[in-house]
Amino acid sequence: MKRLTVIAMLLALCVTVLPFGVSAKETLIPVGQVVGLNLGDESMVIVGFDSILGAEAQKAGLQIGDKITNINGRSIHCTEDILKALKTHDGTADVRYIRDGKTKCAKVQPIKTENGLRLGIYLKQGISGVGTVTWYDPDSGTFGALGHGVNTGNGQLVSVEKGTLYRASVLSVVKGKAGEPGQLIGNLRDKTPIGEIRKNVQQGVFGTVNNGWQGTELPVADNDEIRTGAAVIRSNVSGDQVQEYSVEILKIYPNSRDGGRNMLIKVTDPALLQTTGGIVQGMSGSPIIQNGKLIGAVTHVLVNDPTRGYGIFIENMLDAAA
Repeated sequence: MKRLTVIAMLLALCVTVLPFGVSAKETLIPVGQVVGLNLGDESMVIVGFDSILGAEAQKAGLQIGDKITNINGRSIHCTEDILKALKTHDGTADVRYIRDGKTKCAKVQPIKTENGLRLGIYLKQGISGVGTVTWYDPDSGTFGALGHGVNTGNGQLVSVEKGTLYRASVLSVVKGKAGEPGQLIGNLRDKTPIGEIRKNVQQGVFGTVNNGWQGTELPVADNDEIRTGAAVIRSNVSGDQVQEYSVEILKIYPNSRDGGRNMLIKVTDPALLQTTGGIVQGMSGSPIIQNGKLIGAVTHVLVNDPTRGYGIFIENMLDAAA
């Protein structure tokens, strides 16, 4: 959820929570359009280790997903902070980090290189990727996307200090197959942001957009209106074209609040199966429509069967956005 170039969905708090006012909204535009998402913050998260220079850091106990907060008494918000902390201190580096919500400390011996002392760790700041917009409210200019939150490498939700939305299109598709989830490969159509991401929670990503999407508003379904059986999803799996594809709702889990797993769905549309193999990464947020009502969004794919996946109730998504 990285660069503002070709980006793939990898998809998942100091939040300014605005009064979105959509939980009581009776009609919304189902979108289904792929967009670029950039959730930036000041966290520096370990995503890998140099095969040679990173040995000492691994020996000291650092792991992928650890959030580096302080080195030798200096707060860490960017790579430059790390270089300054190592440059002004000799000997073992005192590295403080957060893992599973707990602050820990590791003593790491930096490695001397021709470019100075290095810890041999690869870091990322914020997360970028592509995902699908579920709904747009033309009255308030608000939107909801993904149907699940954007997570860091260790499974924690990304803290949204600033987030931006971009127009994007799909360049190609890595088709899903059993044991290997596929993905949409997309790129930004324009580097000018079209909106702001205000909230990243378990039920989705929410914010405001400058010039939203056109379309017919549909009624929003209550949870108890949703039934097993035929439905459609709106997805963008080629260029910027949105199409409707047939699916079947196999099971409903009315009391589930577990990460957007309220419905078990199966892709039945031959065209979508031919193109993607079913549900792939980047399709998260594709709106689900049944009996002329917006009922939810696609959220997950079953790794061993890409034709099947889960969806979240639209009511649960809107409650989280409010």
